[in-house]
Amino acid sequence: MPSHLFADRPAPQPPERGVVESLITRTRRLRGDVDAVRRDTVADEHDTQWRWQRALCDLAVHQLDDLGAHLGQLKNGRPGDETESPSTEADGACAGDGSGSLLSRVGSAEWNLLTDEVTWSPELYEIFGRRPEKGPMTLDELPSVMVAEDQSLLQTLVTECLVDGRPIDSEFRIVRADRRVRTLHMMGEPVLDSDGCTASMWAVLRDVSELRRSQRAVHESGDSLRRRERSARTEQRLVAELQEAVLPSWRGSLQSPQSEPGTLDLAGHYLPPAGGGLVGGDWFDALKLPDGNTLLTVGDLTGHGVTAASTMAMLLGALRGMAVAGVEPGALMGHLNQLLDTADQPALGSAVCGRYRAETRTLVWAQAGHPAPLLFRDGTGRALTPLDGVLLGATSGAAYEQAEIQLLPGDLLVLHTGRLTDRTGVDRLLALGPRLTGARDAQDCVRTVVEEFGETGREDDACVLVARIGPES
Repeated sequence: MPSHLFADRPAPQPPERGVVESLITRTRRLRGDVDAVRRDTVADEHDTQWRWQRALCDLAVHQLDDLGAHLGQLKNGRPGDETESPSTEADGACAGDGSGSLLSRVGSAEWNLLTDEVTWSPELYEIFGRRPEKGPMTLDELPSVMVAEDQSLLQTLVTECLVDGRPIDSEFRIVRADRRVRTLHMMGEPVLDSDGCTASMWAVLRDVSELRRSQRAVHESGDSLRRRERSARTEQRLVAELQEAVLPSWRGSLQSPQSEPGTLDLAGHYLPPAGGGLVGGDWFDALKLPDGNTLLTVGDLTGHGVTAASTMAMLLGALRGMAVAGVEPGALMGHLNQLLDTADQPALGSAVCGRYRAETRTLVWAQAGHPAPLLFRDGTGRALTPLDGVLLGATSGAAYEQAEIQLLPGDLLVLHTGRLTDRTGVDRLLALGPRLTGARDAQDCVRTVVEEFGETGREDDACVLVARIGPES
């Protein structure tokens, strides 16, 4: 192949061999580091975030393989020579999709306009999947192996190069003899004779199919991740609005008139999951009933997002309605179980429900697979004796035990969802006894619990409800 003059200026000389070898070494080292990150990535095909991260790693590996191959050719000082890949593992990665080592090959060609002679490097035959005995293809024959949509593009580029002297820097797709479609990147320039006329066209072509595939994977997985994030934000907003609509509007301290003996000082708090995780179906509620009693309840549903929040809203609405109608806690749990058991969206729930009678300072309560209320008195705390009651929705026709406990002025009841103490156990909550019984009011008690267990750091949401029995009149 003759030496080439591009646009009447000599081609730049390659850098010194030692500089290129240093670049190759650094490229190989970086390629190994990226591949290690790719191997260490925990595989979860259903995780959009993982697919995006894996696609980025694959793209980086392909680009580094491509760079290493080009540097190897630059070190040899000749276009089209066989070069070693940055690592044998890179060749294996390419071979895995049936492309051999096409990714690391770059081919060259020259079309002489004066003699009609065509010269292809051996690598170009490999890239096109063409047997060498068939000879190279002329410029007029090239469109016959191209995807139909790209034929006019190549014709335009070649015409502009030969007639107007414009360089070619573009991509097109070919269909090889084995019916595989490959994407090629072509860079070409006219070669001028001594009179400044176009004598031939010289081009370098490389197979960038896997590189483009990796780029598409990054783009598509990135789009999928962004759609998922937008969907998650929308769902979180809907859940928050639904919670705002159904959970107690006071959300802080609801104090009953202190002129009556045995009245309750109430406070509750909802703790969202850390890191913007999906909100679940936790609830707490305190409601003054028509007969003068007070409903106390907390509960927790399986699942997250809109489904869990909407099911929670249904249960809480039913619970309030039955409590207003005078249904006792044990029977009330049975009705809630039936609601979940027959619901279109299968779910399990746990709950504790109490009916507090101020005139007698008694609490009638029942539980369904939920932690029992904690009673704090004189600086110490204990859990009430657990009652029989399976999870809501676990079985049809379940019966729920009901119990009654006598309370004293100054007693403190703490109802909470199990997720508040999953990691540390109820003992840590009971250890707060002296601080809780010495607190100024129920709101201070809730504040103490939140400070101890933290607003952040939990994977799930949680609720706490505090009820303090008022002093004697």
